[in-house]
Amino acid sequence: MMNPLKIKVFADGARIEDMAAAYRAGQVQGFTTNPTLMKKAGVTDYECFAREALAVVTDLPISFEVFADELDEMLRQARHIATWGSNVYVKIPVTNTRGESTAPIQKVLSAEGIKLNVTALLTEDQVRDVAAALHVETPAIVSVFAGRIADTGRDPVPLMARSLEILRSRPKAELLWASPRELLNVFQAADMGCHIITITPDLLAKLQNVGKDLTQLSLETVQMFYNDAAAAGYSL
Repeated sequence: MMNPLKIKVFADGARIEDMAAAYRAGQVQGFTTNPTLMKKAGVTDYECFAREALAVVTDLPISFEVFADELDEMLRQARHIATWGSNVYVKIPVTNTRGESTAPIQKVLSAEGIKLNVTALLTEDQVRDVAAALHVETPAIVSVFAGRIADTGRDPVPLMARSLEILRSRPKAELLWASPRELLNVFQAADMGCHIITITPDLLAKLQNVGKDLTQLSLETVQMFYNDAAAAGYSL
């Protein structure tokens, strides 16, 4: 199944079997992970997991995140992660847990030619700072958490549009719509020109509904209610 959308779809997760299925099906153009997803998936050995994932995902971008809180240790971890493969993007949070900007190490790493995925951005100022830190010749991903912005009652589309404009000065940097909440977000992101969107396995499965006849979908929904009531043995 090829992606019919005018946007790159990256699978977000940390289950090797899900990665392998999406990769084999040709459903996605890249993969992202993070320590939270890895913990939920029961990963205990970070590098072992990463190398297992890279044995499956051999030729598509895949992001692995540093987990240190001190900038010098982030720098060391980032350089190590970058050695794992030519398709690896090193995820760097936009700040550490004290709110200190990671722009200084973003600048160093990007100048060294290390591909970064700068993550957890939620403001225009953060996008500007990241754009200024990235080297113009080094590929990068800038992950703005549009879903988390929407969770606060704000429309993320204006910020995403401004982020695209900011990143025009860095033609090798791609804007990523992170943490989508529904399949409609994929179309919103594509329509406004965003380069990449991450989706979970649950949302990925919903891609098969794109363009589906609504009358048929209504019938399938009624059938689901009927089957579940029958399976539960309900009576009145």
